Amino acid sequence: MAALAWAVAAGVGGELSAVGLTACAAWLIARAGQQPPLSALALAIVGVRAFALFRGGLRYVERLTGHDAALRVLADLRVRTYDALRRSADPSLGAAGAGGRDADLVQRMVADVESVQDLLLRCLLPAVVSWAVGLAAVVLSVVLLPAAGAVLAAGIVLAGAALPAVAALASRAGARRVAAARSDLAVRGLDVARGATDLAAFGATERFVARAEEAAARLERAERRSAAVEATMSALGTAVQGLTALAVLWMARRHGADAVPVTVLTLMALVAVEAVLPVADAARRFVELRPAARRVTALLASAPPEPAVARRARVPARPGIELAGVRAAYGRAVALDGVDLRVPFGRKVAIVGASGAGKSTLLGVLAGETRARGAVLLGGAPLDAYDTADVRAAVRGLTQDAHVFTASIRANLALARPDASAADLEAAARRAGLLGWIGSLPDGWDTPVANDGLSGGQRQRLLLARALLADPPVLLLDEPAEGLDLPMADRLVTDVLGDERTVVLVTHRLAPLKAADEIVVLDRGRILQRGPHDALAAVRGPYRDLWEAERLHTDHSVGVKTW
Repeated sequence: MAALAWAVAAGVGGELSAVGLTACAAWLIARAGQQPPLSALALAIVGVRAFALFRGGLRYVERLTGHDAALRVLADLRVRTYDALRRSADPSLGAAGAGGRDADLVQRMVADVESVQDLLLRCLLPAVVSWAVGLAAVVLSVVLLPAAGAVLAAGIVLAGAALPAVAALASRAGARRVAAARSDLAVRGLDVARGATDLAAFGATERFVARAEEAAARLERAERRSAAVEATMSALGTAVQGLTALAVLWMARRHGADAVPVTVLTLMALVAVEAVLPVADAARRFVELRPAARRVTALLASAPPEPAVARRARVPARPGIELAGVRAAYGRAVALDGVDLRVPFGRKVAIVGASGAGKSTLLGVLAGETRARGAVLLGGAPLDAYDTADVRAAVRGLTQDAHVFTASIRANLALARPDASAADLEAAARRAGLLGWIGSLPDGWDTPVANDGLSGGQRQRLLLARALLADPPVLLLDEPAEGLDLPMADRLVTDVLGDERTVVLVTHRLAPLKAADEIVVLDRGRILQRGPHDALAAVRGPYRDLWEAERLHTDHSVGVKTW
């Protein structure tokens, strides 16, 4: 807040310098017309130069310190919002917890949070600076001519209070329309962008694109209405500015003031009212930004607090992990229903089942990223007994929402371990089967990549290399070999299952699971079977059905290739 205070001080100083510059220049021009000795104008000449320099310098300082303060607040608020979303990530709340749909979360994390920056720079700062300058101008006018000061005070109140109130009232309905239309466009646009493949497969692309275009058109109409209100307020402000200057001129003439004070008072009135006019725009913007600020505030207020328990210093070096009576649901859809699972350190457990069985939710619960009812123990103690950073360092891996950032391959891998050496990076890439591909690239490790610029197999191997580089004692993997050809996929999974660490693996591919210590079969959030591969494949049940379907599919694929 200290930076914001400096910005306010610099803004007030800059605007007062503008008022002083106008007053000095007006006095200098009017007095020079009376042809006095040059020495009588020397102080005014110095004042004009000084105010001009201070005006530019202080405005620069205001912009610098104001944006610095806003960006600091924005960075802190973004972290707090993300943390609130993480703590609100209860499956019972729906997708991702607090917002329901991904696009709603994008709206909150990006547009809503950034609205706070505009609240500081375009609402709070201009309002404080404008009123401080307007008050100073009124005081100076009262000193020169009380009657003119009273007229200027009326103009300042009209421009700084009445017009903002009118602007706020006129913008209220438009702000609601703009906010609703922008949120709707975010949802529909994200549906089209992320669901392009599915929409094309079902022939629904044109229908969803049309809906997005309709949302864009509604937003455009709402913004045009807001722009019309803004233009009307600007015209009214200019009218108030001119009428105030004319009223001050008339009042000064009526009281028999000399030409020099009349000139100074009139021009100073123009500048003073102009300095207050941004308050109307600030009020209009405040009305538009208030819904977003309310959403962010509501999210921060609704997030459950961090458990107030005594925290242990560190997670054990060789922790086991255990679930007891864990239940999680997405709305009315049950994802996990009374799951009990004990994984001692070093044990390799594979989670299999049909899509929607609850496999990814189970990994989220183990990682502490998905809130659920029941007990989740790490090293014999609840996850809440440890520092969050320690839990994330001990239990991590490759999940469905893992992201490849727009950066070099080296930078993407180094996210897992910033202090990793070149040998560490190479070892992780070799295990993930990436070295050959990296060596074929023109810039090698420094080749830039992006989440949407890689094939499915390249993306999975890069994310797997990042997970292996992190080297956690408990490694969680969600379909690590997805998108790879079967021989390479089986080789990668078998290699990972040979690690001397705890591995919990979610996969649809069963062939390499002979290397797993235990296989857990999930269906509708419940454990139906558990045991080693050979034992489960030897008895009738869901695992045997999956195994026979996989063998049939593999034999058919080989037969087709052979033919």
